[in-house]
Amino acid sequence: MNARTKPSRRDMVSIGGYGLGALALSSLCSTGIVTAVPSVPPVTARAKSVIWLVMNGGQSHVDTWDYKPQLAKSNGKKLEGFDNEVGFFPEKVGALMQSPFSFKQYGECGKWVSDIFPRVARHVDDMAFVHSCHGKSNNHSPALFTLNTGVSRMGYPCVGSWVTYGLGRENKNLPSFVVMTDPQGRGLPKGQAQNWGAGFLPGSFQGTALNNSGQPINDLTRTANISDRQQRRQLDFINTLNREHQKLREANAELEARIRSFELAYRMQTAAPEVFDLERESPSTHSMYGLDDERCAHFGRQCLTARRMVEAGVRFVQLYSGGTENQKSWDGHIDIEGNHRGFAEEVDQPIAALLIDLKRRGMLEETLVVCGGEFGRLPIAQVEAKPGRDHNPNAFTTWFAGGGVKGGVSFGETDELGLNAMVNKVTIHDLHATILHQLGIDHERLTYGINGLDVKLTGVEGAKVIDQIL
Repeated sequence: MNARTKPSRRDMVSIGGYGLGALALSSLCSTGIVTAVPSVPPVTARAKSVIWLVMNGGQSHVDTWDYKPQLAKSNGKKLEGFDNEVGFFPEKVGALMQSPFSFKQYGECGKWVSDIFPRVARHVDDMAFVHSCHGKSNNHSPALFTLNTGVSRMGYPCVGSWVTYGLGRENKNLPSFVVMTDPQGRGLPKGQAQNWGAGFLPGSFQGTALNNSGQPINDLTRTANISDRQQRRQLDFINTLNREHQKLREANAELEARIRSFELAYRMQTAAPEVFDLERESPSTHSMYGLDDERCAHFGRQCLTARRMVEAGVRFVQLYSGGTENQKSWDGHIDIEGNHRGFAEEVDQPIAALLIDLKRRGMLEETLVVCGGEFGRLPIAQVEAKPGRDHNPNAFTTWFAGGGVKGGVSFGETDELGLNAMVNKVTIHDLHATILHQLGIDHERLTYGINGLDVKLTGVEGAKVIDQIL
């Protein structure tokens, strides 16, 4: 053994540890703890990609998409027997409160929509509304984890990671899963990057979060004094060293993910700058997305970027409207009218433009657009100087468009006040099963072996595809 390959004392300790654990590792491998072989999609795919618009903080269904005339008739009345175990502030329970927004019907389907979404409302004939969604947690972090991963605690793979794991990359020069968060200085959603983490899947399947200012991704532009050939040689040399290092650490998934990230970063320097360059779009497109309106320009840029990414082959794009704190998200505990009107002004025009743009480019049928929050809100006023609404995991609305979804359809119902999902109740796992189905994946067959179990996104409680909206 020459000096170049002579192991250090630390290496010798490591090698000894590997020797002691060899039998255990062999046993773990045989049980599938480190395997990662996705099932072959057994159903016909209707969508190639997903754009998921998360109205972070818990958008109120009774003030947006779930019209409740009985709530207006009951305005100011106490709801007998209600002690607010559902919400978060039992000491601030008020009376039933009608929506501060007016509703009117749109489209051939006659869908009732709140006046805070005048532009999106024009597309109801392309949208399918699921009004009977319900969850188990009334707290933001576990509710967001459930929305994203199907489990209320951190450490599990999110939907985008499962999709990337199951289908692989369509464009090898771009990430398959990209996330954009609220750029208005409001912070990340509660739970932060765990909401787009890969959990126990290999780290290469986690979401790539874009920067909110400057370059979308750090070091996206090659240093001026280095050529492509020089950089390629550098990367090959680094890769050789990394692979030698990895030979003694083959079970280290994080190391494998880091090695792959170097290669992807290099390829992105060629492809990504063009995708992120919105100046390639026409002035009329900029105007359609609201890039000339400071109220919605930030979300408009993100929606336009999302369209360009799925056009380039990115499989899963997730956008967050709203940040961490209550009034800096859709979490309208105080002044539900001001809170929801303000956030609707930010997203209404960009979302409508996204639907228009996808449709006119022939992309809507192969792009599944999903929109909703982690839970709904109570039909009861939260007592404040300007009344708001408390959390309500028992009822909320999620809508779909494109990707093989039937337009002009409403599925499921809440009760006459919007307090509880009552008819055709839909779980978060049902939403996940439907998304996977439209991508050509049977949610029962997409599994990952961990600790001797075949784990899946939709859990073991039973999930169903919402066929009625397809």
